[in-house]
Amino acid sequence: MNYKNLLNSKWTAVEPLNKEKHFLVIKLQKNPNDSQVIELVILEAILTKRKLQIKPRELENQNYWLEGWK
Repeated sequence: MNYKNLLNSKWTAVEPLNKEKHFLVIKLQKNPNDSQVIELVILEAILTKRKLQIKPRELENQNYWLEGWK
């Protein structure tokens, strides 16, 4: 996964979370000691605007997340 293109990318939850399925990456939280390392990805649900924080590696698991809106 190319983390440089992660900001503003679209994601679909394989199993809807609180009836929320489509998310947008709105912020990347970087390591304060190394700006090349992303510690957290902040997603926003399109429907409810609820925020969700996950580790970047979680997006790579296709059992939970699919890139784009499906």
